[in-house]
Amino acid sequence: MSAHHLTTIGFDADDTLWQNEQFYRLTEGEFVKMFGDYAEGEHIASRLLEAEKRNLQHYGFGIKGFTLSMIETAIEITEGKVPASTIGDILDIGRSLLSHPVETLPHVEETLAALAGKYMLVLITKGDLFDQERKLAQSGLGELFDAVEIVSDKTAVTYRRIFAETGDGPERAMMVGNSLKSDVVPAIAAGSYGVFVPHELTWVLEHVEPPREAPRFREISHLGELLPLIASLD
Repeated sequence: MSAHHLTTIGFDADDTLWQNEQFYRLTEGEFVKMFGDYAEGEHIASRLLEAEKRNLQHYGFGIKGFTLSMIETAIEITEGKVPASTIGDILDIGRSLLSHPVETLPHVEETLAALAGKYMLVLITKGDLFDQERKLAQSGLGELFDAVEIVSDKTAVTYRRIFAETGDGPERAMMVGNSLKSDVVPAIAAGSYGVFVPHELTWVLEHVEPPREAPRFREISHLGELLPLIASLD
């Protein structure tokens, strides 16, 4: 497929367009310190991760699920003795995630501006609806996108639907993101290009092996390399 046949480009949001995971890491650090008298830091972090894994099917991705997982972990490691005031503190640090500043990553704005009008640009992100809408509004990038899709999860079915509804089908689409598991592998399975843009911090549950043998897999070091990559497809 040549570049002029590419009509639609999807972009992940968190840690692709703006910083996100670093705020979760800071919040986790605060949580671990709160319960240092009950267990070692690594044990607390491990229990929290296990709670997050269990709760994904119930609460989905995002800050609310993360906050509930912190509360659940606090109850577990204190054997039900966690004070109500400490639960309040956990809620406070969870809320702080909802107000962190939006810090766009390098090359984002100029790359999107160069592509806007030439391709159908679609923001495809998962997580809390209100939080994602807030970050998009504060980023100032919203007007560059033709469509915004906030989904509960990202699968091949998700990409087929979105690229069929917003573009000319997955075969003429590309998905760009920092998560191999959510942004790249399922997009390729749907028939699209999957462009991996590594971020120094990526949630451990998003780690899978790169599909390097897949014909439509590409990897770039930052979004500034996306325009040359698209040109190279011609």
